[in-house]
Amino acid sequence: MRATWRGLPARRYEAGWEPGLVVPAADGSPLVTDHYFPRADGDFPTLLVRSPYGRGVPWAPMYGLLFAEQGFHVVLQSCRGTGGSGGAFHLWRHESADARATVSWLRGRPWFNGSLGTIGPSYLGYVQWALALDPPPELKAMVVQVGLHDPRALLHGDGALHLETALVVALGMTHQHRGVVPFVKATLRLQRHLRGVTRARPLRGAHATALGGEVPWLDEALSHPDPEDAYWRGASLAPAAERLDVPTSLITGWHDVLADQTIAQYGRLRRAGCDTALLVGPWTHTSALQQGWPEVFSESLAWLRAHLCGDPSGLRPTRVRLHVGGDDTWRDLDDWPPADTGTPWYPAPGGHLTRQPPTDGAPLADFRYDPADPTPSLGGQLLSRTAGARDNAPLEAREDVLTFTSAPLTEPVDVLGPVTARLAVSVDTGHADVFSRLCDVDERGRSTNVCDGLSPVQAAPGVSAHVTVPMSSTAHRFAAGHRIRWQISAGAHPRYARNPGTGRSPLDATEFTPVRITLHADSALFCGDSALFPDRG
Repeated sequence: MRATWRGLPARRYEAGWEPGLVVPAADGSPLVTDHYFPRADGDFPTLLVRSPYGRGVPWAPMYGLLFAEQGFHVVLQSCRGTGGSGGAFHLWRHESADARATVSWLRGRPWFNGSLGTIGPSYLGYVQWALALDPPPELKAMVVQVGLHDPRALLHGDGALHLETALVVALGMTHQHRGVVPFVKATLRLQRHLRGVTRARPLRGAHATALGGEVPWLDEALSHPDPEDAYWRGASLAPAAERLDVPTSLITGWHDVLADQTIAQYGRLRRAGCDTALLVGPWTHTSALQQGWPEVFSESLAWLRAHLCGDPSGLRPTRVRLHVGGDDTWRDLDDWPPADTGTPWYPAPGGHLTRQPPTDGAPLADFRYDPADPTPSLGGQLLSRTAGARDNAPLEAREDVLTFTSAPLTEPVDVLGPVTARLAVSVDTGHADVFSRLCDVDERGRSTNVCDGLSPVQAAPGVSAHVTVPMSSTAHRFAAGHRIRWQISAGAHPRYARNPGTGRSPLDATEFTPVRITLHADSALFCGDSALFPDRG
């Protein structure tokens, strides 16, 4: 594993392995646990890593071996109902109690010195927030990498069903802990059936074909889109960050499906006065742990050494470090977001994007969206291998996609912070979604997505309504000679489930109605205006 990446710090110790330990969960179910440790005399802190994805590749080498070699005990545990552990898995209901039960078990280990840290990505971040709801006194540091704290927002954020993400999450939760070969077979099956499943009428229950059987928790989760529904009570662990005083390092990528949740975590921790740091790279959810692993590992190790070992020598001097797209550089900031520096851009006739605000709200352009031939998703914040920055030519050639493009820039334009669209639109049926995307167009005409977002439109048929579309955050430099492009459509399928155009839930719709969407001139794109950007996590 060490040979996979260049630039990892030198090994300090040989690592030992004690597999198959049994730790009682809160209800007494056996939680199968592996213990990695430095083969040396001495007093070493402990890292707790709890996973629903098994304890093999990549978790064993990346967290067990690499951190044991750096002088940590690593406790790698399969969550309840996964990886050989007893009981039944649930997406959120058991993690706080089971984490506390594991810490109680740790207190009885002769090698546990009372200094505890947590680390891990994605759902392995969720279980860290679960422990942080009522942190034990031993918890001295957390490292949350591309981490989750609100499963409802992951599946239903922005007022739409995140269809492809829901299927990929269910794939991982159902099959990854069973081993590499079963997981690869399950992944190939999902790829084969993805188009059929995501276009099924109705969507409800159609995933069983692609996932190899029913997934009861997924059926339940998809059936409750309302954030106020009692079903989700206790699912969001946002309150943990609002009162936490455990030093916490946060790591994400601009194209991570959980980037907005990470940035929201950072804001809450800062408001709580918690010692925190933020690293944002040019990564997707998965590439942060692949191409980005040398930076992610070094950042994580420095934080853990500082707060568990009393060695702050590896910490960077600023609280925030982020990658700036467009010129492929890194920038250090004292905080995030920076002071508002954005100036609105406005769509104009002829597909132009200007700094000049409109004089009226007259109709500017329109397009027809047909749910039977949905506008496809391309790149962006996804869990799949198609995530990230992509050439948008296939999208922009479609008749159901509007584009507004600036003149070539005479000097570079930096966008640092949240991006938001305010759209004035009318829909002939009264029901639609609007998808808004910021793109960088180079001298050759290649249009590359920077950030985006989607919001539903519900208004009286044909009546103009103002819709705010949060488009995530970015740090991007538009070079001189490049052009800024605003792309507007009515969806991104299968990233988001199709809006049927009838007002019916996409989960149950069997009838689809094409819609005509009219964009009015009193629309605007705000780049880097943090005061306009709502907390999305």
